[in-house]
Amino acid sequence: MTGKTVLITGATDGIGMQTAYDLAGLGANVWIHGRNPERLENVLSELKNIAPNGQHGSCQADFSSFAQTRKLAEDVNQSLDRLDVLINNAGVFMNEFEESEDGYEMTFAVNHLAHFLLTLELLPLLQKSAPSRIINVSSIAHQGGGIDYDTLNSKHHFDGYRAYCLSKLANILFTRQLVLELEGTGITANSLHPGVVTTKLLWAGFSIEGVGLEEGAETSVYCASSPELENVTGKYFIKKMPATPSKYAQDDEAARELWDKSLEMVGLRD
Repeated sequence: MTGKTVLITGATDGIGMQTAYDLAGLGANVWIHGRNPERLENVLSELKNIAPNGQHGSCQADFSSFAQTRKLAEDVNQSLDRLDVLINNAGVFMNEFEESEDGYEMTFAVNHLAHFLLTLELLPLLQKSAPSRIINVSSIAHQGGGIDYDTLNSKHHFDGYRAYCLSKLANILFTRQLVLELEGTGITANSLHPGVVTTKLLWAGFSIEGVGLEEGAETSVYCASSPELENVTGKYFIKKMPATPSKYAQDDEAARELWDKSLEMVGLRD
């Protein structure tokens, strides 16, 4: 990874933070995203301890806001002359219904729509840097997901677990359609389940503990750094191995519909 530049969303704690540390240790220039300036500074300081010669950086944005997500993309495009790997890792689990700044259910807004928007805004830089990679951190919880656009933003139909499962399904469907959109660009797109990992999100959503962060970050690091994956695209990984997602997650029509609806939601199509 020496000389390669990686951007990781949600990298101020949990799996994202560990992924940042591991990739810095492999020689990558690591840029981290988060909401909290103090946490960003702490992680950035540790990255510099791990790899003093790396060109590391940080960028702040709240993914509940499309305006802040666009500003993040603008800052990255202005700050970097190349981006070899984008890891869409940030995620939330909401126990109560909340609306994003733009009027969408918060789980879907942060876990899917923000990453959808950020990725599309960074595609020119990724293509300029090709061969490059997009990695979407999903979850095995996607198996419990299904998308009903009529009730997506309904407070009366809200269930925290269902909303989370839906957002993780969206991560895989987004990856599926992205592969078609990126054909011939030199950019690959893959998704993954990191495992059941002890993080704030796991405790907030499920009140259980899982494996440690180092094990939880392994598949993200593998997808970002493995030479054997240079031309591999459209796959879903578990424990560094290709796996089969749910039947719904393999539905091309559902992937296309999500893409079209997401374009409308983030304001990229009237």
